Amino acid sequence: MKAWVVKKWCTPDEMSFEDIAVPQPGKGQALVKVDAAALNFLDTLMIQGMYQVKPPFPFTPGVEFSGTVEAVGEGSAFKKGDRVCGTTENGAFAEYCL
Repeated sequence: MKAWVVKKWCTPDEMSFEDIAVPQPGKGQALVKVDAAALNFLDTLMIQGMYQVKPPFPFTPGVEFSGTVEAVGEGSAFKKGDRVCGTTENGAFAEYCL
């Protein structure tokens, strides 16, 4: 899948657009095909290493998304085909997120 990737602290326009593996949903998670993701102040701080949470490199930013559930892990409250919106720790700037 295609995703925006941060390999070092940078500005949003310095992220790279790459092919990465599609994440697999774990227990209680849902894999969402992302239709839209917001770039907000939190994301711009995280990309620059100025937010209180600093994910290990490389990471895909993006905490707000909307889309359609494609797969679920054991115990997930969702089912394939559900339309959802929500937040995640990171990963929404991609074709799929958890």
